[in-house]
Amino acid sequence: MSRSSFVVEADVSVDDGTHPNALGAAVTTALCGHWDHDGPCRWPHNNAIEGTTFRTVIVATTDEEDEVRSRIEEALRSGQGWDVQAIRARALLAAEQALAERLAATPAPD
Repeated sequence: MSRSSFVVEADVSVDDGTHPNALGAAVTTALCGHWDHDGPCRWPHNNAIEGTTFRTVIVATTDEEDEVRSRIEEALRSGQGWDVQAIRARALLAAEQALAERLAATPAPD
């Protein structure tokens, strides 16, 4: 089945003493079972935080997209050390296209 790329973006405030990478670790754990896992990701993704905006670029099949979005939102909303003001889907930016292509080229796990 064909995979496509999509983006989940959130407005967040990170508490003092919480490393911003904790948000990405929470998302990766929700998608892969642990932030430090062996083998390829079931849903290849890339997390980034800039200022108060967190985003995840994900590759998944259309049939899996709702589940993946739900896992990301749950991870962000249930995490400790930050608050989420809003979560939204948005289009892939031109600057993210090469990243999305690299993620899409990741072999699917067996």
